[in-house]
Amino acid sequence: MATPNYSYEKRQRELAKKRKAEEKRQRKINGRPDDAAPAEPDADEPSAAPAEPGPSEPQT
Repeated sequence: MATPNYSYEKRQRELAKKRKAEEKRQRKINGRPDDAAPAEPDADEPSAAPAEPGPSEPQT
């Protein structure tokens, strides 16, 4: 039976840890799409207050 190569396994764990940390850093930099949605409403969705007054509202 072959002996386990512990240094190889350790290196693979370290690489996986670095990969995961880099992905987390990228997510942090880019931000999640969920965070940006409440700050600025989409153009497709109707907003709560109309941007321009409607015909029933007098313009002053």
